[in-house]
Amino acid sequence: MRLKVNVTGVVQGVGFRPFVYRLARELNLKGFVLNNELGVTIEVEGSKEKLIEFLGRLQEEKPPAAAIYSISSQFLEEVGYREFEIKKSQKGGEVKVSILPDLATCNDCLRELFDPKDRRYLYPFINCTNCGPRYTIILSLPYDRENTTMKDFKMCPECEREYNDPLNRRFHAQPNACPVCGPHVWLIDSQGKRVAEREEAIKGVAQWIREGKIVAIKGLGGFHLVCDATNEEALRELRLRKRREEKPFAVMFKDIEQVKEFAQVSPLEKVALRRVEAPIVILKSKGKLPKEVSPDTQTVGAFLPYTPLHHILLREVGKPIVATSCNLTDEPIMKDNEEVLREVGRLVDGALLHNREIARRCDDSVVRVMGGKIVPIRRSRGFAPLPILLPFNLKRSVLALGPHMKVTVALGRENRVYLSQHIGDVDNLKAEEFLKETVRDLTKLLEVEPEVVVCDYHPGYFTTKWGKEEFGRKLVQVYHHHAHAVSVMAENGLGVDEKVIALTFDGTGYGPDGTIWGGEFLIASYTEFKRELSLLPFPLPGGERAVKEPYRTAVSLLKLSGLEPSEVLGERKEVNFVSQMVERGVNSPITSSMGRLFDGISAILGLKEKVSYQAQGAIILEEVALKSSTKESLPVKVEGDKIDWREMVREVVRLKEKGVPAEDIARMFHNWVVKASVEGVKELREKYGIERVALSGGVFQNRLLTETLSETLKGEGFKVLTHQLVPPNDGGLSLGQAVYGGLVEKGS
Repeated sequence: MRLKVNVTGVVQGVGFRPFVYRLARELNLKGFVLNNELGVTIEVEGSKEKLIEFLGRLQEEKPPAAAIYSISSQFLEEVGYREFEIKKSQKGGEVKVSILPDLATCNDCLRELFDPKDRRYLYPFINCTNCGPRYTIILSLPYDRENTTMKDFKMCPECEREYNDPLNRRFHAQPNACPVCGPHVWLIDSQGKRVAEREEAIKGVAQWIREGKIVAIKGLGGFHLVCDATNEEALRELRLRKRREEKPFAVMFKDIEQVKEFAQVSPLEKVALRRVEAPIVILKSKGKLPKEVSPDTQTVGAFLPYTPLHHILLREVGKPIVATSCNLTDEPIMKDNEEVLREVGRLVDGALLHNREIARRCDDSVVRVMGGKIVPIRRSRGFAPLPILLPFNLKRSVLALGPHMKVTVALGRENRVYLSQHIGDVDNLKAEEFLKETVRDLTKLLEVEPEVVVCDYHPGYFTTKWGKEEFGRKLVQVYHHHAHAVSVMAENGLGVDEKVIALTFDGTGYGPDGTIWGGEFLIASYTEFKRELSLLPFPLPGGERAVKEPYRTAVSLLKLSGLEPSEVLGERKEVNFVSQMVERGVNSPITSSMGRLFDGISAILGLKEKVSYQAQGAIILEEVALKSSTKESLPVKVEGDKIDWREMVREVVRLKEKGVPAEDIARMFHNWVVKASVEGVKELREKYGIERVALSGGVFQNRLLTETLSETLKGEGFKVLTHQLVPPNDGGLSLGQAVYGGLVEKGS
């Protein structure tokens, strides 16, 4: 395989390329390293094991003078390099990175943090040029102290000496501070009363966590809600207060050894955990944490401490902690002390505050290893606002507003597209304000006045309505599933004239025919697409209600398959009522959504009839399917431009009534999706001669499906493009919107 790596940071003129050369030669890898305008680009070819080792050692063994601010990596098909070489720089190697992401605490600062002889011993805001806050403290360019939220803290003489010494690790480290001159923490109780300061405040909050209390802790991009991850009662109470019934919580562990006590960690997952971005990594749980951490799944979202405060806290508590966004479900993360003070006594039993202002909200990032690749699920802290590099220049500067759920916005100019941090679902006033605030913020920071603004076609999306009101003639619209296809094409570096067979599988998206799409086979280029094949459409009784109550979709699927829903789901008033809705076509919009099909099968199998978070039924269906190893599939029928699922549904019911275990039927359904997809794609290859298949959409967060389909397609001679730089879900859609808007002829 080939591994492509882009590294930003202090990586030019510090012996980084010779280090990469020596490491590649030692591991017998072929390829090249070169300086580019953002830092360094590396391509290496060799065995998967050696490439994973290279990726881990790249960060751990870098030269002393080098500092890595971000690493983006992609596993790609090999091209056949014969040797490893240091190539000449692109564009003279001038580094143009002006806004950097927040960086996890470096090893040098950690050594000082826990050294009793050091003047910054246990100081929760220790940082240097190689680590600490960046994106969440910058107010405007240039990135100087007076343009950050550190402007109110005047450095003491010792800090100033470090700051002005070119040989010091803190030379021009804008957040540089110490206990004498920098920010500090304090603790407030459930009455909002200040009860402790500085070191005593951290000890006090750690004690509260051990006692089972729920606290808010101010971090880099906002507050976390924190409790003991091993305390069942505290976890149940946290779910009640946050109004989060079953959606999994993220768990922060002291170090990699503690993670391994509670979860299985592969070599690549270890690399992901230890990246400078310090994302949440979805791992297979060993079942030692209480069920309340992740009620539906055998996984745990694990991450390591990424600020000095987190490191001190985890040592004090001595156990893993739940560290989830401090907000009520569906609202943006809280970032200001005043926001949390209003919730003390209700949402939390107390809070650890500090006096360094957070310039912008920024949630934790989430990744999952799938098919031997690190795939973003939420691209935010540590990654934003670094750009995605394109292999071509856009024709114009462009702003993309994102869709409706899992929203990010994007700014494109020349050969770069900058994605914002995670904004989330824009379905309440606070989220709408966050979106507007992010658009203003990103355009100001990057000093871009977009020539074109892009939004979705869905008339009900806030982003569409606001786009039309705010940007008028600048506005260009792109269809949801075309944007998905463009997104995966762009991050895989396809040329402007290339085409792909795009499988865009998700829960919802507005199609040109006015129906809800989501199970689509497109022939797509960057500026055009044609729908060639899709799932046979079915009604969604109750529209949006069917998303939260998958039994409604199940009724629809059963009804259209010639079965009596009450005989499968039970004789119930609500089932009969929904059945009549389908019969009469009342409030039942038509969809071809693969996501909804997953939901419906989950409900038919009795796994989840009503959900408390998005895609819960589909997630449980995957979890159950992973318990089976059957290779059997349900019957596939591809006719004309439709994949007919009706015979498949009838077989699901027959097998269920026969007593076949739900895990086997769930696995057979996944195999059916793979088999039907491969059949459809082969027909399109025969028709168009296209061998590249692009997979995008939220359904491709399903590891079992993505891995099985990718391997099967490769076995049939296809080249498969998947996401590794932006999420396959709607969080990566703004990249596709931006590229479309930057290339399409306006008015076409």
